[in-house]
Amino acid sequence: MLAAAGHTGFLQGAESCSAPGAPSLLSVVVLLFCVQLSLVRTSACPSLCLCTSDILSCTALGLDQVPAMLPVFAVTLDLNHNRIVLLEDGSFEGLSRLEMLRLAHNQLTSIQPGAFRNSSASLLRHLDLSSNQLRVLEQHYFQDLSGLEELLLFNNRIMHVESSALIGLSNLHKAYLSHNRLTDFPFFSIQNHSYPHLSMLDLSSNRLPKLPLEDITNLPQLVQKGLYLHNNSLECDCSMYALFRFWEQKGFGSIHFFRQEHVCLVYGMKRGTMRFFLYNRYFDKCNQTLMSDAVKKQDSSVSVRVGAQLLLHCITSLSGSSITFFWLAPNFEYVAPPGNNGSLKMFANGSLEILAAREQDSGIYLCMAQDEQRNETREVNVTVLLHHDEAHEQFNTGFTTLLGCVVSLVLVLMYLYLTPCRCPACPKPRPPLTTNPSQGKEAWGAWSAQSSILSATPPTTTEGPGRKVNSSNLHL
Repeated sequence: MLAAAGHTGFLQGAESCSAPGAPSLLSVVVLLFCVQLSLVRTSACPSLCLCTSDILSCTALGLDQVPAMLPVFAVTLDLNHNRIVLLEDGSFEGLSRLEMLRLAHNQLTSIQPGAFRNSSASLLRHLDLSSNQLRVLEQHYFQDLSGLEELLLFNNRIMHVESSALIGLSNLHKAYLSHNRLTDFPFFSIQNHSYPHLSMLDLSSNRLPKLPLEDITNLPQLVQKGLYLHNNSLECDCSMYALFRFWEQKGFGSIHFFRQEHVCLVYGMKRGTMRFFLYNRYFDKCNQTLMSDAVKKQDSSVSVRVGAQLLLHCITSLSGSSITFFWLAPNFEYVAPPGNNGSLKMFANGSLEILAAREQDSGIYLCMAQDEQRNETREVNVTVLLHHDEAHEQFNTGFTTLLGCVVSLVLVLMYLYLTPCRCPACPKPRPPLTTNPSQGKEAWGAWSAQSSILSATPPTTTEGPGRKVNSSNLHL
């Protein structure tokens, strides 16, 4: 059927190309050109694939390799749910318009150098390699894809990512590597100048045992905000806990939306893993001295909700083992390690923790660090957000907006229906006749003055800039 349709198309194309009355040699040349064009058109869409507009779909066809003949007009190529094992050099050659490539649910184990060469390369924005059997991300895999924005690699068997595997992906926005077997990741390779748009790096559900704290805290703020590390095999230690507590204080979505999925391994416990955001008493012994300076960044003004915990850091340039710290609370209470009667807890490194924020905890907290020669102080303004105040403010805002709308509607209705209509012009009374010329002038002047006050338009004899009063208007 497809062959018959192609043959019919070929005949129609040949008939449309031939011109009646043309020279025989020219007709033969045109006919041969149309034959070649017809063959290209009929072979452009691979057998059993679906070609519509600029989309080519070859899903679930049992393909073990990328089809050799692909239409050059394809913008989206869908090869999901096949048996492709290898992407060879030039697999997508000639696809100069390709922007989205889907290869999920195949059996990919390797990508040869130059697999994306001579394709759209810089135009390719979305690459889906999820649910395959990749084990190592090598440095040449994505070297030609400078325009790539989304890279999906979740649900593979990736155990290692080479430090230069993502090099050249300067336009990368999101990278998904969850549900793999990663035991490390080259965080140090991600810098501001190399990945300025990277806002999502999903490394959740892997096998990371320890976090390189210094490398992670040196990541750009945009990357830290979108770094997901839940459901890993992390060991419970103070530095790991301090990092996640810092991200919680910053309100990062990786903590807010996956709070219960953050677990760590506790050796010597029967259950093995612990959800440390739900059961954090294990970390009471931590003084957080393992935190790096980058983690201990402290804003001069912070806020916290009622009942929540808040950790304040005493930032100082002093160094050495003889430094002592103390805090002065807003109620002028002197706080030193280990803290006061239960509402404030202080660590040996100078950090102060508000265990359950109360309304009276708002105010200026003063930290002092001193050694044998000098001392330094730092102020932190803490604001405790009250739930009922926020609701009251939202209610006031909504009520004010509604009231403004009602008043505006009333004013419009008043303008439409209560505005007095203009009355027809009343006949002007004539001045009384008199035989005395002087009395006539006085009467005329009085009547004229009265009419000018009641009239909506000024009289034509009004003197203005550049105009002169006509003396003839002053006489009857």
